[in-house]
Amino acid sequence: MTTLVTKEAPDFTAQAAMPDNSIAEVNLGSFRGKYVLLFFYPLDFTFVCPSEILAFDRAVEQFKEKNCEILGVSVDSQYTHVAWRNTPVQSGGIGRIKFPLVSDLDKSISRDYGVLLPDGISLRGLFLIDRNGIVQHQLVNNLPLGRSVDEAVRILDALQFTEKYGEVCPANWKAGEEGMKPTAEGVAEYLSKHNG
Repeated sequence: MTTLVTKEAPDFTAQAAMPDNSIAEVNLGSFRGKYVLLFFYPLDFTFVCPSEILAFDRAVEQFKEKNCEILGVSVDSQYTHVAWRNTPVQSGGIGRIKFPLVSDLDKSISRDYGVLLPDGISLRGLFLIDRNGIVQHQLVNNLPLGRSVDEAVRILDALQFTEKYGEVCPANWKAGEEGMKPTAEGVAEYLSKHNG
């Protein structure tokens, strides 16, 4: 697996199950000017996946307020995505989630992002792409390990803080906290104030 951080996000055009339950073509490049949280999951109708998808769905408005779109991707077809969306949560479905689920049936997107396993499903990859199409954050978990939506929000906040103020975000930084000036003096000042 290669690191995509600092590189242009591999572009793709693929069919997706949309929030209005239609099937439409989605092109990653069309999101330039917005942040994109692109996440891969193994398969529809599985176990950890719905918990993650529903958690991201609950946070959709929080991401939208920060000019960030969410795209989910798996190797299932767009028709399977629609069927899963049309299955109630109590019956193992995900219901009418508010972001697109992209079909990677030919596995090319998963391959381009370095998350495809030899058996043909994807690891739990998460990529934060900035407004210029550059990957700023990458996280890949093995299949049984669900991701933290709160951490994804925190990383987006950190990126936007850095872009706005030119400061860097220290360990465990959260929105509303001060950053560090990226100089030796700035680091020393921050550490003396917060570790003394």
